[in-house]
Amino acid sequence: MIAKSENRFIRLNFISIVVTLLVILAGGIVRSTGSGMGCPDWPKCFDQYIPPTSVSQLPANYKEKYVAQRLAKNERFAKTLEKIGKADLADSIRHDTSIAQPEAFNVANTWTEYANRLVGVVAGFCLILLVIYSFSFKKSAKRIIVLSILNLLLIGFQGWLGAIVVSTNLTQWVVTAHMLIALVILGILIYTYNYAKMLHKDRSVIMYRILWLKGFLAFTIIVTIIQIILGTEVRESIDAVAKSLQFNGRNTWVGRVGSIFSYHRDLAILVTVCNFIVYKMVIDRFSGKGWPLLTANYIMITLVVQIASGFLLSYLSLPPYAQAIHILFATVLFSLQYYLYLLVYRTATYKPN
Repeated sequence: MIAKSENRFIRLNFISIVVTLLVILAGGIVRSTGSGMGCPDWPKCFDQYIPPTSVSQLPANYKEKYVAQRLAKNERFAKTLEKIGKADLADSIRHDTSIAQPEAFNVANTWTEYANRLVGVVAGFCLILLVIYSFSFKKSAKRIIVLSILNLLLIGFQGWLGAIVVSTNLTQWVVTAHMLIALVILGILIYTYNYAKMLHKDRSVIMYRILWLKGFLAFTIIVTIIQIILGTEVRESIDAVAKSLQFNGRNTWVGRVGSIFSYHRDLAILVTVCNFIVYKMVIDRFSGKGWPLLTANYIMITLVVQIASGFLLSYLSLPPYAQAIHILFATVLFSLQYYLYLLVYRTATYKPN
């Protein structure tokens, strides 16, 4: 029997997973609509907790003001990078001329970015509560407490990195790091959810290992993560192309990206093949029973949506809605794969025949 306090943690953990996915969706909407610099400062937006709705609410020199703030923050960041031996990165930030380009106020972009930040704040509060609730496991599973605290620290770091994303005017490698840390946070949430849920199951019933499925799933997850990284770099390359063309000729952007798009497209074929193999292995092992098969079914549905959104991006000149869907379902695919890995690695929810 699971205690009420532990059930409360499990429910909140699941809600936190959903909210984290919503944060990623909101980030995808921000990127696809070009709203990343909608708020030129952080954590406030134009020095306000409730952002302006008109340029008349801003001082006449607001562009120069926020550029100066960005440059000062970036100089501090560059000095930090130098202290940890990253002099080349520090130098590249100091000499990135795009950082000094002022952003004109756009009410739609500002409120899109502001909504993204609000969802991030909700995620932060969820993780704070998770740390508090995790102490229900202080006698049975201290790792849940440790991992919950680690996740809270990570989301704090993620918030700081989000400020760097803004101050560096969406510098490419910072955006990629921001995405990877989001996957780490999500992975920890999935692990603590599964571990807490299965903690009191009868080990004589649920414990088993499937070597080949476990190993191939791990390989599939790694390929998916690489694909997400490539997708982030494709997005960054498209942003660079769009800026160079002053956001004209949208139908030519994909063709101008270069080899990184080809790598991303070709790896998508491998991701698809790997997931079909995983699905076949799960069907063969579980014979239509249990959470592993249900999770594998969800993976296939997610994969279909992901492939469809990829085609829309390639052949319909990068519609913003497809971009947001593409990044969300890439993350959902990773989440389901990792959850399935945890299920087949340690547990099942039914007694094997």
